[in-house]
Amino acid sequence: MSRTLVIETATAACSVALLEDGALIAARHEVVGRGHAERLVPMIAELPEGGRAAAILVDVGPGSFTGIRVGIAAARGLALGWGVPVCGYSSMSVVAAGAFARGMASPLAVVLEGGHGEVFMQGYVASPIVPFDTLVSLRPEAAIAALGGRSAIGSGARRLLAIDGALDVCDALPDAANARLLPPDLTDLPPRPLYGRAPDAKLPA
Repeated sequence: MSRTLVIETATAACSVALLEDGALIAARHEVVGRGHAERLVPMIAELPEGGRAAAILVDVGPGSFTGIRVGIAAARGLALGWGVPVCGYSSMSVVAAGAFARGMASPLAVVLEGGHGEVFMQGYVASPIVPFDTLVSLRPEAAIAALGGRSAIGSGARRLLAIDGALDVCDALPDAANARLLPPDLTDLPPRPLYGRAPDAKLPA
């Protein structure tokens, strides 16, 4: 039997899960805002056998710059200490997986908070779960125009609803437990940040 520790810190939520041969063994999920660094390690420690696993899967973004770095740093540190491999997955993909598991219709758009008044947006279809367009960072008005009548889910959905109250949107945050629903080709990203937009700081010319 092969266990995988899943770490998710890319948004206001902080969650961990322990999977065994694709089945969920245990999970923790909290909305912590900016408290990922303080809560992540204790949450892992609360899992069976302290979360010890043969592999680690971590959310690489997009989302909060700080949250993403906290999760990846923890995943890399544990992987080094345990001598196990670490791979990444996208916060957009895991939100889509959770949405389809809840019965939302395909295709749909995942919309997450992107900072600076923008949202991250990417479209997905089910069976198998796969993105059908590229990840973009848009102003809410542009995101609404790009929806094309599709439903939207994610932490950025409320920004769209504030502009157009008739939209079919649902608020949701990524959950590490839903990583078990992802196909293998969406769980093999390199463990480095996927920020989704250019960093705020600019290098001198």
